[in-house]
Amino acid sequence: MDKFIYKKSAGIIALSASFTDFTYKRHAHREYAIGVTLRGIQQYNLDGSLQSSYQNGVMLFNPEQAHDGMAYDKTGIDYVMLYIEPPLFLEILEKKDIVRFSTPIVYNHRLEQRILNLSNAILSGKDEALCNELLLSLTDSLFQTNLCINDKKDNDLIKKAKDIIQFKLESVLKLDDICKELEMSKFKFIRLFKANTGISPYQYFLNCKIERAKQLIEKNKDIYSAVAECGFVDLAHLNKHFKSIYGTTAFEFMSHLN
Repeated sequence: MDKFIYKKSAGIIALSASFTDFTYKRHAHREYAIGVTLRGIQQYNLDGSLQSSYQNGVMLFNPEQAHDGMAYDKTGIDYVMLYIEPPLFLEILEKKDIVRFSTPIVYNHRLEQRILNLSNAILSGKDEALCNELLLSLTDSLFQTNLCINDKKDNDLIKKAKDIIQFKLESVLKLDDICKELEMSKFKFIRLFKANTGISPYQYFLNCKIERAKQLIEKNKDIYSAVAECGFVDLAHLNKHFKSIYGTTAFEFMSHLN
């Protein structure tokens, strides 16, 4: 049976997942995502290449880095993930500008153990003070192993397009309006956006809507206000897209955070 359990502490969301046939649709998170494959082989397309994380593999995803996800075979996979907001991550690193992970998968026992220690503490409801200490240890390990590098800045046009898209998440995506603002054709814009982000403008728009809904659910513990504020047709519409990215419905996600 597929299982997705989310818990939050010290501003970090921990996920414990186990599945066989489930696949993640192509998406991106606003957070840094750090995890460990516990059983099986987890595969995903990232930056134009297929990645395979074997048992004990440490997976590192940058904010807004598009990827999908699946098990290599029918034996399935077990894994844990940590989702850390960029401002928190940069505060710990004492950095002002965004940094990126230099490689998607590493095999490092010390780093693996620090990820597991933090995820276990969050999932088992340990004190937030302990979780903060474990987060600092994990971040120090990432920095000491030279996995963090300075980020390349977004193309100015792409950054402007993202800002326009995120400003009107409750509305229908209108490429004509965006392209008029950017002074380029729709097809040139779609090609440029996908080349820079790895996903289409519509996929990015939908991902942002789901991310915004998740934020509102975390904050307000109210699913229906998230449906209305993010422009979903109804709860079933939100649940369909929410599950394709998080492996669980919006209601189940909310219940795990209580």
